[in-house]
Amino acid sequence: MTVFKKARTFVYRNARPLDIARWQYHFENGSKGAVLTALAVYQNEDGGFGHALEPDSWNPNSAPIQTWAATEILREIDFTDNSHPIIQGILRYLAEGRNFDGKVWYNTIRSNNDYPHALWWHDESGVSSHNDYNPTACLAGFIVRFANRDSDLYRLGRRIAEEAYDAYFGQDLPSDMHAASCYLRLWQYCTEAGVTDLIDLAALKERLRKQVRHCISSNIGEWETSYVCKPSQFFVNNSSIFYADNKEMADYECEFIIKSQLEDGSWSIPWSWNNYPDEWAISKNWWKGNLAILNILYLRGMGKL
Repeated sequence: MTVFKKARTFVYRNARPLDIARWQYHFENGSKGAVLTALAVYQNEDGGFGHALEPDSWNPNSAPIQTWAATEILREIDFTDNSHPIIQGILRYLAEGRNFDGKVWYNTIRSNNDYPHALWWHDESGVSSHNDYNPTACLAGFIVRFANRDSDLYRLGRRIAEEAYDAYFGQDLPSDMHAASCYLRLWQYCTEAGVTDLIDLAALKERLRKQVRHCISSNIGEWETSYVCKPSQFFVNNSSIFYADNKEMADYECEFIIKSQLEDGSWSIPWSWNNYPDEWAISKNWWKGNLAILNILYLRGMGKL
């Protein structure tokens, strides 16, 4: 059985309806509408997302990280209709200032603690993760891309985007791949919005090229056992502006994906929770379904499928 067929079997046997809809959209002529229908059930009345959309936190309440996860799925299926209720809801949630201190949206929120979750989503007031731009840089970019340009929210998004940009250039290249991905999204959203009077997009692009090289782990021995940064964190096809600079590692990742597939068609998840073993067993399978989609997308984008 091929890598693709084994992955497909795993997804259909184990994945959430949302991830089956994503699989069908990417590989079986499925519709964006089916993905949106499945995604909408994770959205709350306030427009934010919860309910373990990001599977490491089972908090049903709206949270910035869960809402960021929704924006990533919209981006994955190239959905850009800002009149749609899902996008309008996200913008409403961001405009209402929940889980926001005036400068950043919180990386963790207190109600996470009341539900099964991974250690990194446990909230303690004053933790440093409240002060960085994960996921704020991405959410600011989302606002610039989709909000009404006459709105207070749009002006807020512009301010935060500028502050995030200044913070990024005011430090050494951060090693955190997640924050780096959020800055990549900021660059992409502002570029797509045609906003040229806000931040220096060319300078940001060049710094991101250095950032991607900096983050990708060249220690391939760690790839099998540790949660490290691989090229697929930043790009999924060989037409990416980041491919040429990282060609050797990017091509190797294709080999790695093929050789590391498990017999059931899934791939190992290189992290775990310290607590809630029963819930982690479920979330682990959800993550495996997600990873199967991402790995097959990567192989296709690299011309290796």
